[in-house]
Amino acid sequence: MECIIARPEHLEEMCRITNEAKAQLRRLGLDQWQKGYPSREVWVHDIAEEAAWVAAEEGRVLGAFAFQTTPDVSYGEIDGAWLTDAPYASMHRVCVSDDCKGKGVAGQMFAHGFAMARELGFASMRIDTHAGNLPMQAALKKAGFVSCGTIYLKGGCEDGDPRIAFECILRKP
Repeated sequence: MECIIARPEHLEEMCRITNEAKAQLRRLGLDQWQKGYPSREVWVHDIAEEAAWVAAEEGRVLGAFAFQTTPDVSYGEIDGAWLTDAPYASMHRVCVSDDCKGKGVAGQMFAHGFAMARELGFASMRIDTHAGNLPMQAALKKAGFVSCGTIYLKGGCEDGDPRIAFECILRKP
């Protein structure tokens, strides 16, 4: 398996995997990703900005994520405390195909994101998820993320929704 920058030909598989994740969250009784986000348009934008990545094997897309190097507006205020005030990268829209769950795909995507962030000189990686999204929280903790508190999403269809914020220190700031 390798992580590669997403191209337009990956879009259909990225949307299929995103829809599988939305269905899983719905089955868990969560409102995360149930209001139209992330949409096809979000992935199209991410691909155009070269911010979307896929985990692929033999031409098959196993998972997808967005990698952001600019400060996230939702991370400006936190009920709690970030581990560092140093510049950070963030990962968003992390999702894995249903038939690949439990096979380490998310962990490899996190590892790739960490490597990219380190190469760009970032001291940490941030991410957030719904308080009820226990599968993602387990994956985040396994990857080395630490829960830092609660943030409230800013903008978009999930504006104001609370999320647990996580950070992973990649190097000493």
